[in-house]
Amino acid sequence: MRDAPKPFSSEWINAPAATRVRPRRLPRRSHHWLIAFFAKLPGERGLTFLVVLVLVFSSFWFAGPRGEAHVRSGSRVVADVPAAPRLTFGEPEPTARANISTEALTVNTAGNAGGEQDAVAPQLKLEPEAAEEEASTPNGLLPKNRILAFYGFPGNPDMGILGEYDMDRLLEELRKQAAEYEEADPSHPVLLAFEVIASVAQKDPQADGSYLQDTPSDVLDQYADFTRENGLLLFLDVQIGYRTVENEIKGLKPWLSQDHVHLALDPEFAMKKGQVPGVHIGSIDAKDVTFAQNWLVDLATEARITPRLLVVHQFKETMLTNKDRIAPVPGVQLIVDADGWGTPTEKLATYDFVNRTTHIEYDGVKLFYNQDVPLMTAEDVVNLDPSPLLVIYQ
Repeated sequence: MRDAPKPFSSEWINAPAATRVRPRRLPRRSHHWLIAFFAKLPGERGLTFLVVLVLVFSSFWFAGPRGEAHVRSGSRVVADVPAAPRLTFGEPEPTARANISTEALTVNTAGNAGGEQDAVAPQLKLEPEAAEEEASTPNGLLPKNRILAFYGFPGNPDMGILGEYDMDRLLEELRKQAAEYEEADPSHPVLLAFEVIASVAQKDPQADGSYLQDTPSDVLDQYADFTRENGLLLFLDVQIGYRTVENEIKGLKPWLSQDHVHLALDPEFAMKKGQVPGVHIGSIDAKDVTFAQNWLVDLATEARITPRLLVVHQFKETMLTNKDRIAPVPGVQLIVDADGWGTPTEKLATYDFVNRTTHIEYDGVKLFYNQDVPLMTAEDVVNLDPSPLLVIYQ
């Protein structure tokens, strides 16, 4: 190697500055290989595309099995609306008929005996509906459905629409009414029903002192057969009079043992000593409702039928004493129906204390074609708070 000029000599001063060489940490061969590798990589946009592509394909790997997505709009599930169901019921097993009078009926057709109601500010549903509650009774018809019923006594138009038409025509009219509810609330399929008065309150004691006349057995048979064959529910309404709830429902066991037949209690005509139906407003106690609930559960087990529905009508607070002691019972679904006719404001006030202030399990409302002026629309009804799952027309 050539000797460098001595420091501060003329040769040292005039010599050009030495070229700075970057330190080398890799052998020259590895250095050239890395330069060639990175030169072949794509630019910034290309790298971004590759990263996105890797993430997309990774999502398929980590995702679970394919299934249906649940899309929510507000608080409702957005889904195709199922067709209105048609229930099917098996033939009832032969059983002994109850001893029910077949004498001609004389019915009390007096107007609403409920008297005046204290006006309460109406409660309408103004906020999005909360997620629907789960049924406390497995395999029960509620809360996934809404039940629409026509009420009355066969052949007597003064007691409700059920008495205005024969059964075939009545079913046609009921289907027309149901279409309005299916449009107003597609989330609840509409189940059709007849509610037949099985014991009719009278102004006179009658031979047994009950102030009742019983609907003839063959009439109950006709309605039970027709509703079963056409996929309808049938409610048998008892007006109790001077009998007990226990005696009333046990007398109807042959029909209540059928899968599609259910029970309704009408405290308005359940009399105490010295009272007369149509003059006084009757009542039943929480213990009567609880007895009916438990009896229906036992009946369903014995007859091997689906869970029962129990309807209790109410339009005055005094009609259900100790109501706060009534509770849901697994195996039977309880519906308290806000009864009584009047203006929409009066009906909303009644509905408020029956099914909002003193709510128990499920809620119902009764409408009167001839007495409610103006008649509430299906949209009005489904927007009540809470929304009723039983709607009865009389």
